[in-house]
Amino acid sequence: MFNAEAYRRGAILDIEPKDFELCWRVGAFAGFLVGQAAARRMVTRGSGTILFTGATASLRGGANFANLASPKFALRAVAQSMARELGPRGIHVAHIIIDGQIGAEDTTSSPDSRLRPEAIAQVYLDLHRQQRSAWTQEMDLRPWVERF
Repeated sequence: MFNAEAYRRGAILDIEPKDFELCWRVGAFAGFLVGQAAARRMVTRGSGTILFTGATASLRGGANFANLASPKFALRAVAQSMARELGPRGIHVAHIIIDGQIGAEDTTSSPDSRLRPEAIAQVYLDLHRQQRSAWTQEMDLRPWVERF
């Protein structure tokens, strides 16, 4: 499972190139390296699961979020490419979009308005256990109150 990021908020006109590159290296390039290393081990045995965690920024960029959206878009593309290449070799690759806040409920919010860590973990385990005749490549997880 891969979910690393380095996010530095900034407007397009203000983002330092070194900050943009750092965010891309941590969020996209590192995902490629981790996925490649895992795949090399899994290919020899003909099975395994590689899960990449994305965010809403994997689907759309927002103002002041280029440093997050760019690597998340790229990681999604890496996951799609790996799934198509490695699936026939017995390796399940999936990209999971986490669209919402994670953690314990806060008293001002609606019940179940945040993603519970144990619920997320269960989904990841279920993805790992999926039968290969019906593998999921991409999944969105969001609480019922999240707008999309």
